[in-house]
Formats: sequence, C-alpha cells, structure tokens
Amino acid sequence: MTTYNETLQWMFSQLPMYQRQGKVAFKKDLTNSKLLAEKLGNPQNTFKSIHVAGTNGKGSVSHMLASIFQEAGYKTGLYTSPHLKDFRERIKINGKEIPHHAIIDFIAEQRDFLEEHRLSFFEMTVGMCFHYFAKNQVDIAIIEVGLGGRLDSTNIIFPEISIITNIGKDHTQFLGNTLAEIAAEKAGIIKPKTPVVIGETHPEISPVFEKIAKGKNAPIHYAETEIFPEYNSDLTGTYQQKNKQTLLQAVAVAQTLGWKLSEKNIFEGLNNVVKNTGLRGRWEILQTKNPKVICDTAHNQEGLKYVLQQLSEENFDKLHIVMGVVNDKDLESILPLFPQNASYYFCAPNIPRGLNAELLKQAAVRFELNGTCYTLVSEAYFSALEKAGKNDLVFVGGSTFTVAEILPE
Repeated sequence: MTTYNETLQWMFSQLPMYQRQGKVAFKKDLTNSKLLAEKLGNPQNTFKSIHVAGTNGKGSVSHMLASIFQEAGYKTGLYTSPHLKDFRERIKINGKEIPHHAIIDFIAEQRDFLEEHRLSFFEMTVGMCFHYFAKNQVDIAIIEVGLGGRLDSTNIIFPEISIITNIGKDHTQFLGNTLAEIAAEKAGIIKPKTPVVIGETHPEISPVFEKIAKGKNAPIHYAETEIFPEYNSDLTGTYQQKNKQTLLQAVAVAQTLGWKLSEKNIFEGLNNVVKNTGLRGRWEILQTKNPKVICDTAHNQEGLKYVLQQLSEENFDKLHIVMGVVNDKDLESILPLFPQNASYYFCAPNIPRGLNAELLKQAAVRFELNGTCYTLVSEAYFSALEKAGKNDLVFVGGSTFTVAEILPE
C-alpha cells in the first residue's frame, strides 16, 4: 500500500520541479497538459472557472475571490501554487484541502500514463486538480496560473473571466526581458469573447493588452479606472489595496454574468479570507510582542517595495531581518530596497534552488546590509528571536520558501 508521503516523493522525483530546481523544470508546451486532460475526459470543461495571472497579487486575489464565492454559497474550488507547508494546500474545495486518499488514488490510477508521457510535477498536479474538481462537481473554480500564462499548464481552461493583476520584471529568463514581452505571455490567458480584468497597467503594456483582447473580441476592464467602496479585510498588507481593487472589478464583472454575489458576501468574504481559504504568509503577524514577528512571501522588486515600505512604518527599537532567497533572484534589483539600519540573518531555504547564505551575504554587503550567515532558516530565525529585545521587530522574508520554513503548522 503506497502512503501519501511515498506518493509525493514519486511525484517530486519524476521530472524537475520548478519550485525546487528552477529553469530546468520550465516547459513551454501545453501538449502533455492536453494529453492528460483528454485521458481524464477533459474534466476542465465540466465546471465554470476564473483564471488569474500576474506578477504579484494573483494568489491573494484568487483567495479573496474564492472566499467571496464561498460566502455566497457556491461550492468553490481553489487551485494555487506553490504550497507553503503541505502539497494539499494547492487544491481546495470550500477551503478544505484535497484528502490524502484522493492524491494517492489519482497517482496510482494514472501512474503508467504519467510515466509513459513523462509529465512534469506541475502538469500532473494540474490534471489532478481538474479531475478532483470535476468529480466533486464544484460550481466555480478559481485557478491561479503557475508561471506566465500563455504556456502555463492551467491554460487549457475556458474561464468565465480572465484576470491579470499586474506586470513586473520577474522570471525574465522564461517570460522575456521587457514589460511588453512579459505582458504578452500573461495575456496568453485571454480567451475569445471572454471578459478580461486588468488590475494595473501603464503605457508600455496597455497596447499589448488592447491588441490581444481586440483580436479575440474579449471585453477589457481596467480596475484602476473604477471607483469602488472601501472594504476592510483580514489581509492587512498595504499592498492588498491594489489587489482589492482588482478583485472588486472582477466581482462586478462576475455579477453581470449572473453570479449572485451580494454586498454582504463581499464584506464577509474579504473579512474572512484566512478562515475561509487558509491563505498564509501575506503580512502575517506571528507574534504581536516580545518581540513582534512578521513574515511575508514577497520576493520580487514590485512586491518587496510595498512590504518594506509598510515595515518602515512599524514602531520598534531595532529591526532584525531573516533573509533567504532562491538562486535565480535578481539581487541587484531587490537588495537596494532593504534598510541598512537592520541586523541581518542570512540563510538559504532548504530546496535545491536556495542561494547559499555566504553568497547572499557577499551580495548584501555591497549594499551595506550587514549580518551573520546561518546554515538553516530555523537557526537564523531562532537566533533573531534570541537577540531581539522585547520592543524589537523580527521580519522574515525574501522567498516563499524561507517563510514556509518558519510558519507554525
């Protein structure tokens, strides 16, 4: 009898996994995704969906949207990546993670096919998700793009709405070196006659969206140009303001398509995102005092800019930053954002892509960021807690994987 952990190890070991290995695992091809979908009876065509892409904010927008649909009484599927603590976080229905047996059974049933066609970890995960949502007859599924859009494994769905939160320079080795090139990849999720919501834009990328949307006769809605009521949320990062604007535009479009989403559903949905969906690592306060501890998964220039600005507005005697990054990160663009008057605890997340702490420190010193190296994230974190005074603040970030290692279960 294969166990859950044995099943996961098999999945992780088949072909390189992007979250672990990076560029070698990236496949610019939808052939295998379509093959698996056909083998499963094209489950993605049996339920309605909303597709969410973007450089930053797509995870938060996806979770907020799922929370609102749940509050409205819809059976809501949610697919996101990567996971923080457990693979099962990627696939949820009404906030409940896919059960262990569903993962074990799916792989056991499809293993010969998956091996024969050499499907990647992400390809088989997406197929598993669509199969699970179809089998459980969800009313709506919120599907977050893994990387890019045009050739992402999720891009075999025909959604009710396509959402592109924003465009920034991340994953340039896959998506292009200019904002226009990256926008074209993200805009690959735009489908014929399907409304598309654009969260943030500017002159360099607007023409890209306009051209692609016009070519597909897809109505385009710019969230920035609309005025919506103010809503509080249990996601308290200041950057969530932009995500809420994108979300509210998507909700408005969904309402025109016949989805019954009331003012009360929006209010309750936004105030109960964590409770309804289990979202973690977004300006998450792990301790309120002695010392205060905050973590955030922001890991690129655009995301870190907002997080570090909010961090600078906190009250504390001294700032301690536990930092670990992956080895394909553009350090020249992110390190200048970090404050020089903090104590740094450099570490490497425990994945093959984790950048050696000594190399991170060498790069950081050039920007006058000084501190100590640690072999493990946990060592760095506990050292920061030990050295911090009761009125100090400890921040953990730099990578999703760094945050994942310090989050309590």
